[in-house]
Amino acid sequence: MKKFIAFVKKESIHILRDYRTLIIIFGMPVIQIMLFGFAITNELNYAKIGILDNLKNMNSQKLVSKILSTGFFDLQTYFNSYSEIEPEFKQGKIKAAVIIGANSDGLVSENIKPNIHLILDSSEPNTANLILSYLSGIVGDFNAMSFSKSENYHNIFAETKMRYNPELKSSYMFVPGLMAVILMLVSALMTSISITKEKELGTMEILLVSPLKPLQIVLGKVIPYIILSFINSIIILVLGKFVFEVPVYGNLFLLLGECCLFIITALSLGIMISSATSSQMTAMMIALVALMMPTILLSGFIFPIDNMPYALQILTNIIPAKWFIIIIKNIMLKGAGLEFIWKETLILIGMTMFFIFISVIKFKDRLQL
Repeated sequence: MKKFIAFVKKESIHILRDYRTLIIIFGMPVIQIMLFGFAITNELNYAKIGILDNLKNMNSQKLVSKILSTGFFDLQTYFNSYSEIEPEFKQGKIKAAVIIGANSDGLVSENIKPNIHLILDSSEPNTANLILSYLSGIVGDFNAMSFSKSENYHNIFAETKMRYNPELKSSYMFVPGLMAVILMLVSALMTSISITKEKELGTMEILLVSPLKPLQIVLGKVIPYIILSFINSIIILVLGKFVFEVPVYGNLFLLLGECCLFIITALSLGIMISSATSSQMTAMMIALVALMMPTILLSGFIFPIDNMPYALQILTNIIPAKWFIIIIKNIMLKGAGLEFIWKETLILIGMTMFFIFISVIKFKDRLQL
């Protein structure tokens, strides 16, 4: 029995000395609780909207004040004309547009009743339904309060138009998101494990003394994954188009080019992980905890980023998948060109250069480039 207790004590000391194991044991539950607790929410928090008030009378101003005073909406801009709305949607600056005193074509209504036209970005169906529910409730409360004060008050009728996904199909949301998850899995995870495997087995030194240059070794490792990931992206697009009927309104070559950029970003991230680890298990755990969970929870794939706490919204900016999903949705669903997604493209390029720079620093003793 004493030998058994001594053995248990020895194993416990061994575990306590391994800080990586302690981080996994105690850190992972904390991270999961925090992410799931704050990221998963059915509440609407400061949804970005724009308002076009064609009436500019007392009632319309009261309605605008009521919408903004609820704290659920964040006014991004006052529109001067109907033509200003579409660019704001394509740039992702607003989730909804409220047009007061206009019909669906943006023309000022001649009817006595000051109708409202609600235009919503339904590329995220859950968010669109949530915004519609809140706005409809606010308009209903406004009608009830105004009618109680004046019997001559005419009720406001809200007309709704869903943009980019009029049928609110969930496939419009999960196809771009799954593309980001799959490409990240194949590119970053598999690359980090592949390179770390060579280091763990001791074959990296054999490769380094071969006629191949260090840069050629790394490229030889990642090029097959670039090809496989690109084939995966084409398969996902074909299945999305012909099985789930997800349209591609934008330029197909631009879409494929952005897919290649994200693949290279994910590969460079995988190389960076492999440069900081010495075992496959460690590389796998880092990739799963630091890549897969944030990609699913913090990229806007499932849960709207605007509904998250401000601290998490800031954290999402370092998630490459967030910017890729924005790019893919804009090209596929909104038909946006490079002029609307240039900022997100530059961010992915910057991330790629940063990951490669860190990898070079980590590898400089082993791989003398």
